[in-house]
Amino acid sequence: MSRQTIRVASYNIRKAIGTDRRRNPERIIEVLNEINADIIALQEADRRYGRRVPAIPHLLLEQHSAYCAVPLNVNADSMGWHGNAILVRLDAQIHAHDALHLPCLEPRGAIMAEVETNDHHLRLFGMHLDLSGLWRRKQAAAVIHAAALGREMPTILMGDLNEWSANRGCLADFAHHYRFAPCGRSFHANRPVARLDRIMYCGRLELIDCGVHESSAARRASDHLPIWAEFKLASA
Repeated sequence: MSRQTIRVASYNIRKAIGTDRRRNPERIIEVLNEINADIIALQEADRRYGRRVPAIPHLLLEQHSAYCAVPLNVNADSMGWHGNAILVRLDAQIHAHDALHLPCLEPRGAIMAEVETNDHHLRLFGMHLDLSGLWRRKQAAAVIHAAALGREMPTILMGDLNEWSANRGCLADFAHHYRFAPCGRSFHANRPVARLDRIMYCGRLELIDCGVHESSAARRASDHLPIWAEFKLASA
């Protein structure tokens, strides 16, 4: 990967519970290091109940990876917002961040960060959408609206969309505004049959390559496999 490109990834880490039903954050960090992305959107990054502490302890992430979480300043105990977190390399500059409230039946949210890394200034959204198709479409509309606000810049949206269809529902809504990286099937990690995890991007970026990270560690660490995409700025 050159300085002219940027590599992003999206990963539902299932609170660090692997396919063996054991919670092991060290395995998640191993996978994050394998992916070697500049920016990673995580889903289910915090415990669901109680203080909602991070599934990956801050000290563990600090000592065994080159990443830190974008500080959302929402819950001092959590890594993210409703389980969504964005990780960036330690040398990245974070210019803005926000937690988005999404219409929902159960607690759902999305997050945004404006990040400068590898000479790219990008706006990133991470999300984990609802199991209900109706609420997914409402949530997609809220994210699309938020992404249209502010000054125009290269934008990437990533996350677990929970959409089983190939091109309907919230996928059709996003497709009116963004392109999809054809990463591949990421769920279930033992036998991938569905493209629940997605990376979308605006016309100011050009897709170089993308895929599903299918290492043996990734197949054990969570029930989702991480997806990744590499971009460069589109020619004028």
